[in-house]
Amino acid sequence: MTARSYVLWFTGLSGAGKSTLANEMHAMYQARGLNSYVLDGDRLRSSLNRDLGYTPNDRAENIRRAGEVAKILTEAGVIVMAAFISPYKRDREMIRQMFAAGTFIEVYVQCPLQICEARDPKGLYKLARAGTISDFTGISSEYEAPEHPEVVVTADRMSIPACVDHIVAYLKQRRLLS
Repeated sequence: MTARSYVLWFTGLSGAGKSTLANEMHAMYQARGLNSYVLDGDRLRSSLNRDLGYTPNDRAENIRRAGEVAKILTEAGVIVMAAFISPYKRDREMIRQMFAAGTFIEVYVQCPLQICEARDPKGLYKLARAGTISDFTGISSEYEAPEHPEVVVTADRMSIPACVDHIVAYLKQRRLLS
C-alpha cells in the first residue's frame, strides 16, 4: 500500500497534540496492515536519552538520536511517526538531511501557547510558570516554528480525525499511501 517507508516528524509545543496525532496515524496504518512505529519524545527521554537535559546542546543531541533511530527504522521498511517538540529549526533541518528527498515529512502541529497551556496534560506549564522547570519551550525557551513544513494542522481548530484526514490527503497526493 505504500511505495516506501518514510518519517512523519510531528513538531509543535508541548500539549499541541503531537503524540495524539502520531498514535492516531499509527492506528490507521495498523488497520491497513502497514508496518509503523511511534517514536515519542517522552519515551525516548526516559530511556535512550535519559542522560540528556534541556540545554540547547542536549536538545540538539536528543533530536539527533531520535533522527538516527527514525532512519534505522525507515531503512527497515517501517513508517515512523516521530513526535518531538524539536524546537529549533537547525535541528529539524539536520534530521531532514539524514533522509532521502520526499521521505522526511515535517508535520507542524500548530496550536497557540495559551491553548497548549490551558490543556497542560502533564502539568508542565504550571511548573514552568512557577519557576520549577527552567528552559521550558514556549515559556523560558524559544520554539522556532517551521517555515516550510510539508503539512500544517491547526490543532486548536481541527478535530483529531480532521487532522488525520489532512495528513492522509497529503500522503495520498504524494503517492505514499493509497
